[in-house]
Amino acid sequence: MKKLLFLGGSIQQTPALKYAKKRGYYCILCDFLSDNPGRDYADEYHLVSTTDQEEVLRIAKQTKIDGIIAFASDPAAPTAAYVGNELNLPSNPYESVRILTKKDLFRKFLKKHGFNCPKAESFYYKEEAIRELEKLEFEYPLMVKPIDSSGSKGVNRINSINELDEAFELALVNSKEKIVIIEEFIEMGHKHMIGGDGFVINGELKFNGFLNCHRSKNLSPYVPIGKSYPLFLDNEKINLAKKEIEKVLRILGITMGALNLELMFDKRGRLYIIEIGPRNGGNMIPDLLEMITGVNLIAATVEAALGNEIKIIDDMPNESYYSIYVIHSAEKGNLVKLDLKQEIQKNIVKNIIYKEIGSKVDIFDGANKALGIIFLKFDNLEELQDKMDNMNNFVEVEVL
Repeated sequence: MKKLLFLGGSIQQTPALKYAKKRGYYCILCDFLSDNPGRDYADEYHLVSTTDQEEVLRIAKQTKIDGIIAFASDPAAPTAAYVGNELNLPSNPYESVRILTKKDLFRKFLKKHGFNCPKAESFYYKEEAIRELEKLEFEYPLMVKPIDSSGSKGVNRINSINELDEAFELALVNSKEKIVIIEEFIEMGHKHMIGGDGFVINGELKFNGFLNCHRSKNLSPYVPIGKSYPLFLDNEKINLAKKEIEKVLRILGITMGALNLELMFDKRGRLYIIEIGPRNGGNMIPDLLEMITGVNLIAATVEAALGNEIKIIDDMPNESYYSIYVIHSAEKGNLVKLDLKQEIQKNIVKNIIYKEIGSKVDIFDGANKALGIIFLKFDNLEELQDKMDNMNNFVEVEVL
């Protein structure tokens, strides 16, 4: 029986464990949260942090694993690469994975290799940041981010130095390495950030699942609240994006596995690669892409970790209108009502609710505070745009 080591068992990570169990693989889970739901699907559990590389390596050697997976987790991706490299298992180069998971290293990489990149510097201390921002003549507005968080946690835009205090502290709290990156804001030339997942086989980007990334206009404007398809961009821009992503992968020597993508074009039509995460996307992006294309990226990720042959057809259909919407709360308290209105019921293909009535909920400032996810299908593009732009009218969340 093939043995797979999974790094993390949150509700967003259980789909990979469920697939592996159905295939008859022996599932070993490492997670420092003992009550995560992934434990219900694991044959063996170890109370270990997914970022403790040496301890995970020790467990991997002891259990004689055949593959390792960091599903939908940026922090755990370097650990998977480290263990994979050490044990000669299917994996990408450790240093390349580190570059992709650390925003400061990725910005330096982009600049070094001639990709479009915002002016950026990273800092340990706020006082140092204040001095350097003036000295280096940064132009506002600026983005303030942790270098190593996922789910857009701790990300803020500031319009003056007076707003740096709070933004810097929030980013610092959300950074495991306690490093904050500050970069010049890029004015986007289209309505939605480009997100989605890709998949690499033998060094080639074989699947290219670009999606529109919907953000909240009022609450946590840099945290995704949904994805939709088709992409609101012309084919010329889509092909350019794919070409530039492939160039990054080639330089870094990324040969296999899932990618979570975030990119944009500025008002002058220049492409900026914001992030290429060496892992599957959260918020059930692989499930949405399977609905659209029939391609099972969860299966591909698990089988690739074992070195099994994978065949993927990169064929995004033209006449399909799908989305996911992340149900969330603007307030902290106890959930007393979650109502999906009649007008949206006809569009719902599937819904996953994480929180029961009476549960404690938090203000939505990161993907980990979602109340649930709904999958939607529309008759046409106009309906998709109208409803995704006005989801507050169709999903009622009440908290006391």
